[in-house]
Amino acid sequence: MVLNYIWIAFFLIAFVVAVGKLVIGGDTTVFTEIINASFASAKTGFEISLGLTGILSLWLGIMKIGEKGGVIQAFARLAAPVFSKLFPDIPKDHPVTGSIFMNLSANLLGLDNAATPMGLKAMQQLQKLNPKKESASNSMVMFLCINASGLTLIPITIMMYRAQMGAANPSDIFLPIMLATFTSTLVAILAVCVRQKINILQRNLVLFFGGLGLFIGGLVWLFNSMEQEQVSLYSTLFANTLLFTIICGFIISGTRKKINVYDAFIEGAKEGFQTAITIIPYLVAILVGIGIFRASGAMDFIIEGVRMGVAAMGLNTDFVEALPTMLMKPLSGSGARGMMLDAMNTYGADSFVGRLSSIVQGSCDTTFYVVALYYGSVGIRNTRYTVQCALLADLAGAIAAIAMAYLFF
Repeated sequence: MVLNYIWIAFFLIAFVVAVGKLVIGGDTTVFTEIINASFASAKTGFEISLGLTGILSLWLGIMKIGEKGGVIQAFARLAAPVFSKLFPDIPKDHPVTGSIFMNLSANLLGLDNAATPMGLKAMQQLQKLNPKKESASNSMVMFLCINASGLTLIPITIMMYRAQMGAANPSDIFLPIMLATFTSTLVAILAVCVRQKINILQRNLVLFFGGLGLFIGGLVWLFNSMEQEQVSLYSTLFANTLLFTIICGFIISGTRKKINVYDAFIEGAKEGFQTAITIIPYLVAILVGIGIFRASGAMDFIIEGVRMGVAAMGLNTDFVEALPTMLMKPLSGSGARGMMLDAMNTYGADSFVGRLSSIVQGSCDTTFYVVALYYGSVGIRNTRYTVQCALLADLAGAIAAIAMAYLFF
């Protein structure tokens, strides 16, 4: 229902702004740009789904081998002490716990191509446990909000972009991103826990988040003691080595269980292909709405309004130039990336705006894309309070990013 209202709002706001630009500003090309944006966005949505087909087939095939080989169940037992508190509705030792564990682990390592198929597999398993097939369950809401918060320990992609844009020290945003994304994820979990009346002070949860905080601190200390080239080399090497080790481990486990690993892979790959087809209309719908909103110039009006409001309060307006990245991030990952690169190109990679845009890009994930992709894959129409909690996490991540930029730079 929330997505329905947001989608309608995109079109209505775009129409009002476009009429204003035509009547008041005499802009005769605005509606042409909007229509062109709608066609381009629809094409992008299809191409994204098409591009996911091979990745989904590969990883859901691998996941099926792991499931039949008992590895997913082993991951479920490993994650049970924490996940049983955050996902109390999931039965003990259910395979979905292992899928969630794999998805979140891939996100932590910045392995987007591996995380998405694992997340979609988890959603399919959660849907089987869901008594109301068109409404998101409590476990789905928690899972989606954690994903949308975008907790990533190694923001290697952003550091690579900064290096390409000529940053003197591309990894100088590593610590600020770490703190901002940790804030975003913590707020997402707290918000959902409040709505679902989950006690966040339970011993296992306190130990987990405390341990995660210490681990992040240790990782920050380690990477800060290394050269940027070493950070890029070792983080990429570690992530890819771990990924291939998991694939080989799944195949070995299937062989030990004496299953036909090839047939198991084909079975899972077929599920991946079907999932890719299912999500096409959901992605096209949300991306067209976002594309029209951008093309109308509505976002430019919002940014200028914020600038005038901040200036009127006598506050520093340096962060306003990074607002396009902040506002675009929940709507479009590629759009936010484009805004970040444009900020670095315009103001310089080592400028305050360039660094802040990079921190914002790494502080959270693309909420509407994640919601449309994951819920669309299982036909969920009522997202309940997922979007509200996820956007709250996005806001916390953006505020934390601004605070970190002022603190460090």
